[in-house]
Amino acid sequence: MGIFDVDEKTEAPTPRKREESRKSGQVARSQDLSSAVLLFVSFLSLGWFGPALWRSLVMMLQAALGPEHPTNVSNILPLGVAMVRESLMRIAPFLLMILVSLLIVLYAQVGWLITGKPLMPSLSKISPLKGFKRLMSIKSLMTGIINFGKLLIVVTIAIFFIMNNLPAIMFAYTLEFYAAFQLGASLAYSLAMQMSAAMLLLALLDFAWQKYRHEQELKMTKEEVKDEMRSMDGDPKVKERRRRVQMQLALQRLHKDVPQADVIVTNPTHLAVAIAYDADNMPSPKVVAKGADYIALRIRQIATEAGIPIVERKPLARALYETVEPGEYIPERFFLAIAEILAFVYELSGGGPPKSKGGSTKRKAPMAAV
Repeated sequence: MGIFDVDEKTEAPTPRKREESRKSGQVARSQDLSSAVLLFVSFLSLGWFGPALWRSLVMMLQAALGPEHPTNVSNILPLGVAMVRESLMRIAPFLLMILVSLLIVLYAQVGWLITGKPLMPSLSKISPLKGFKRLMSIKSLMTGIINFGKLLIVVTIAIFFIMNNLPAIMFAYTLEFYAAFQLGASLAYSLAMQMSAAMLLLALLDFAWQKYRHEQELKMTKEEVKDEMRSMDGDPKVKERRRRVQMQLALQRLHKDVPQADVIVTNPTHLAVAIAYDADNMPSPKVVAKGADYIALRIRQIATEAGIPIVERKPLARALYETVEPGEYIPERFFLAIAEILAFVYELSGGGPPKSKGGSTKRKAPMAAV
């Protein structure tokens, strides 16, 4: 990396950066996609429910204005209520389809997100200088070019549609009113569907662009990633002091617990498990201490100083280290192996426990390994 690349944002955003951006309302979202979906679904719903709605409105008007239902003060209110109720029933599926489609497209873009931060007042939003900078930025220029391209595509589609249907449009005057009206409605609906479909496709491309641009804006420099890791994990010096304190406390516990053991089971150097058993006070043998690497070394050193036998049993030491915590009794499946070790240790100690539970028996000389 060269000297000029130090501040380049080349690193993928961390989960924390993504979450903070999301909470602040900065998400990849296309306004054009919501508008295009609304327009496309509206025309699609109109094609599905429009004919039935039109027939219903015509029937209601014929019933209201026909000679068999003369309009007077007594029946105008019930007639109006019936017309409104019928209109709402007919238009409800149309509105429901639009609402559901909008909710789906919004959820597909940003998921479930409720935040008021974008609505919070900020001086940068009303600053004329920053507003002018945003207006003259490369981002605004690209947005303007893209919008002009979208308009050009839509206008081109409209021109080609009109050119393809120009003969029908030119001879529409020869048709009767109802036929001409149907032709006009059909052509207008076809043009609207083609234009809305094109706008939907362009909006999907715009969403992909917004998502890419948002990802680029979220990228971080290597130094930002390091700073965030330090803020999440804490200062390395503080962590080191914490580790030293934890190590000191662990060693203090070892100096207290290991001398209470009857035997140390090792791996032989990587793991060490201290086991104690008092038939008068314990239902089964208990692990009083365990450790790996440096802790295992300290356990063996303390055991040697205290005259506690050290027995090498690799599979047993590994199994005990992985399954039994200090202070826990040893599971029954290990009883036979532990009994053999304790019997061997008691035999070396002269037929009894290597240390007195009452504190009066002296320990035999330490055993480096058995």
